[in-house]
Amino acid sequence: MANLKNNQIVDDSHLFKCSVLSTPERLLLGPGPSNADPDVLKALARPPVGHLDPFYIDLMGEVQQLLRYAWQTNNRLTLPMSGTGSAAMEATIANSVEAGDTFLVAIKGYFGHRLADMAERYQANVVSIEKPWGEAFSLEEIEAALIKNKPAIFAMVHAETSTGVCQPMEGIGELCHKHNCLLLLDTVTSLGGVPLFIDKWNVDLAYSCSQKGLSCPPGLGPFTMSSLAEEKISKRKGKVPNWYLDVSLLNKYWGSDRVYHHTAPVNMNFGIRESLRLLSQEGLGAAWDRHRLNAERLWSGLERLGLELHVEPDLRLPTLTTVRIPEGVDGKAFTLHLLEKYGIEIGGGLGSLAGKVWRIGLMGYNSKSENVDRILNLLESELPSFRQNVAFAA
Repeated sequence: MANLKNNQIVDDSHLFKCSVLSTPERLLLGPGPSNADPDVLKALARPPVGHLDPFYIDLMGEVQQLLRYAWQTNNRLTLPMSGTGSAAMEATIANSVEAGDTFLVAIKGYFGHRLADMAERYQANVVSIEKPWGEAFSLEEIEAALIKNKPAIFAMVHAETSTGVCQPMEGIGELCHKHNCLLLLDTVTSLGGVPLFIDKWNVDLAYSCSQKGLSCPPGLGPFTMSSLAEEKISKRKGKVPNWYLDVSLLNKYWGSDRVYHHTAPVNMNFGIRESLRLLSQEGLGAAWDRHRLNAERLWSGLERLGLELHVEPDLRLPTLTTVRIPEGVDGKAFTLHLLEKYGIEIGGGLGSLAGKVWRIGLMGYNSKSENVDRILNLLESELPSFRQNVAFAA
């Protein structure tokens, strides 16, 4: 095969000697992605259709209805953003924030900092309140910050992937509306695996991802917006500064008009439609119970092995557990050992928890008792050889 470079023919035939792609078998028990359900992979492999095909138009409506069920919302503007969870995260900010808006963010982990960074880029007046990584906010702390700062938007992470903390949500939305601000919630590691009630909790903006509790590969970012948030956006002084993520344009494609906006990732929407169908078939309550039971099995097993959990029991996140790396253990070397020898991925810490914790995910399709037992057995058999002069409590 020949290629033109600087008007000269270059022989690049060596590029075509690569073998057919073969991927390693992995059990993904880290902070995400999780393994996709085999039925989802089959859906992804279906022949594509056009992004304005009548079949696809009907499927878009099904995806929206299934997302509303998963989030327990009646929000009209609910759709999967064409992009990863971070794209959906940015969409909530790009659409709702105007220059000069006070944006109050509750930071208790890595992804609270990301919310603040994004809001600054859209010229918000960003103010933060912070808790140590492993703790959650009280209603009293939140209301005091709302009174002091009078924000247009209050943002927080429901399930903080960096710490394994699940923020209690009862009453926060009511406080926000009492003080005339919108509530923006990160549900990346909670959607599909943790009790989540967008309407009941008075959440105005929320986003998630396809690759965790929904058991689909990364590539879509579910997004939802309340009528209050729509009202704020309708009063913007100027255009949304991000064309691709502008929901006033996307709504014409995902709404009744079905006006072309961009070439949608058709097969990814096949996949998320199947993942949401499987979730609805299992039932939200059953899925939440399954995640809780498997998490409790993991927590008790870790403690039985003498390992210390980073988060107090009442704040632990069922989809993601942080366990403290024992003294004398090279945490990164151990995770590499599990990956290379057994094909199992667990995560390390981020930010202030880097080198201090492992993050073990039990999300969606991967939340199974056999996966819990497998990682516990490997910790029991493999970890002692990584300890340096520290007795292992088996």
